[in-house]
Parts: sequence; C-alpha cells; structure tokens
Amino acid sequence: MSHRPSSGLAAVSSALLAMNRQMEVRDVLKTIVASARELLDAEYAALGVPDDHGGFAQFVVDGVSDEQWRAIGPLPRQHGILAAMLHKAEPERLADVRKDPRFGGWPTAHPELSDFLGLPVRDGDEILAALFLANKRCPKETGGCGFTAQDEELLTLLAQHAAIALTNARLYERSRELTIAEERSRLAHELHDAVSQKLFSLRLTAQAAAALVDRDPDRAKGELQQVAALAAEAADELRAAVVELRPAALDEDGLVHTLRTQIQVLDRAHSARVTFESAGVRALPSAQEEALLRVAQEALHNALRHSGARLVTVALTRRDQGARLTVADDGEGFDPATVRSAGRHLGLVSMRDRAGGVGGTLTVTSAPGRGTTIEMEVPGG
Repeated sequence: MSHRPSSGLAAVSSALLAMNRQMEVRDVLKTIVASARELLDAEYAALGVPDDHGGFAQFVVDGVSDEQWRAIGPLPRQHGILAAMLHKAEPERLADVRKDPRFGGWPTAHPELSDFLGLPVRDGDEILAALFLANKRCPKETGGCGFTAQDEELLTLLAQHAAIALTNARLYERSRELTIAEERSRLAHELHDAVSQKLFSLRLTAQAAAALVDRDPDRAKGELQQVAALAAEAADELRAAVVELRPAALDEDGLVHTLRTQIQVLDRAHSARVTFESAGVRALPSAQEEALLRVAQEALHNALRHSGARLVTVALTRRDQGARLTVADDGEGFDPATVRSAGRHLGLVSMRDRAGGVGGTLTVTSAPGRGTTIEMEVPGG
C-alpha cells in the first residue's frame, strides 16, 4: 500500500458513496472506519458510539484481527484521549499518543500505537461518535512522520459525511421499528377479529349441543362435530399468527433458511398447500433481505387468508447480482385496477414501498378467477 493518503477525488467519492450505500447502523459504522483507514493510510482505525453510562454502546475497529480483539477484552471507557473527542468536540492530532498526559495505557493484547489523529463525528451540537486513526504508514527514517494538517482536513470532511450517513441509518432503523410495531398491531386486530369470532361461534355451538344431548342425540352429535371443526380453524389462526409474530432469524439463518422454515409452518397450519423453491441465491444486503422477507410474508398472508387458494408457490432465485421473489396462488384473483379504485390495497402499497425502498421493483399480475402472482426483484450489493 502506498504511504500517501488516497486523497484523490475518486478515492474520496468512493468512500462517501460506500458510507451512504449502507442502511444498517452497524454496517455504516464499519464502512466509516474502513474508509477512514484506507484514505489516510493508517494501520489502525476505530470508531466509538458513546452510551449514557460513561462507556461505548458500540465500538468498531479496523486493522485489528478477531483474535486480537477478543484478547483485548471489554470495550474501553470514555476516559483519557478517547474522552477528549467526546467532551471537547475538537480534533486531536498527536505525534505520539503515549507521551500525552491523558494517556492511560493499553490492555496487554492491544497493538502498540504512536502517532494519532482523532475527531468527533457531529450532527450539529450532538456528538454521535468519536473517530480516530493511529500509526500512519509512511517512511520513518527520521523517527516518524505522523498525520498532517491535510490528513486532519480530509478526516474532517469524511466525518461530516459520516454524520449524515449515520443519521440516515438511525432514521431507517427507527422507521423499520415503527413498521414492525404497525405490523404487530395489524396482527393483533386480525387475531381478535378472526379467532374471537370463531371462539364465539364455538361457544354457541357447544351450548346448542349440550341442549340437544338428551332430546336429539343425532343433532347433538352433528353440533359437536361442528365444534371440532371450529376449534381446528381457531388453532390454525393462532399458529399462523404465532409464525408472523415470531422474529425472523435473518441475521443468524439467512433469507433462504428463514423463508423455508416459515413456509413449512404455514403449510402445516393451513389447508392450502404451500411450497418453496430456491436456486443459486447469494447473500444480499441486510435491508434487501428484510424487504424480500416482509413482502413474502404479506403476499402469503393475502393468498392464505383472502384468495381461497388451494396451492401457493414461493420461489427465490438468483437474478444477476440480486434476486427475484415470486409468490403465486391459484385463488380467486382480482382486478388490480378495481382494487386501487376501491381503496382495498391488500397490502400492495406497503409491498411496493418496501421494494422501492431498497432499489427493487414489484410486479402484480392478477385477474378474477385466475389467481395472483407477485414478483419482486432486488439488485443485490
């Protein structure tokens, strides 16, 4: 690697685009740190997001191996040189951090640091994080070179854009939390409407059977059979609601496994046959995987609850660097134009918003008596 910072316009532009391409806060933090280290040609870079208790809620490093990081131990506290960037809100550029009076030493497994450059990542008066670099890569015939005023200027520019990217990622995550809350509220209303009605019918039917046991045993037997059917339907509704309420294990299991697991449960819980096929799908950016999962869930909900379908097929296939999701049913179908004009969106608006929010597209094909096919494509990363 060159000993001069990659401060050309193309390198800076590439770093800024990389930061703003991410949607998850953790991904943004990692990109900021990696971009800063590469631009200024440093051995080590780190970024800490403060918590409200004198420590760091998140601390991301670049240039330290996983083994070293585990050996270092617990996250640092907001003290010494780290605290300076969080409380004074000014850049710190030092020829040797070990000679600074605020230096308190490092854990035994911590890499040895010398020249140091750090500054806050700010959104107005709020300090979002502290970003710092150490050990600039350059010839050290004279004992060291250290970070320059030009490096400080470049890192300041990067930090300003990092604040925008981090704020946007936090807004995205907050929006996603609100969406999840709205979905849970919808499920609660649906559960109340569907299950409570069946339980009410079950109660009345059981009472009728009890009244008929002595004077008309045959009719009582028929009523009891109806009780059993109603109880089975209520159980199906409860199982489906539990599946939708259960958090998706995307981070641990990936999109394909998560979809397959949920569809297997839906297949058992509903009278309709539900199948899943997948071919050649690579890991996608987390925001795209979540959007695909949520659209699949919404499409399955419509097919299983409203279409009268006997068969629902779900396919996830590779599409260039991205993926295509297809959910098709053999149900009643509908006229999309009529649905829009009547204001009955069946979740189509939500699905289109999810697809568009991650740079994807959504296509709905349906007609009365011909079932429905929903296709979503995402570009990948």
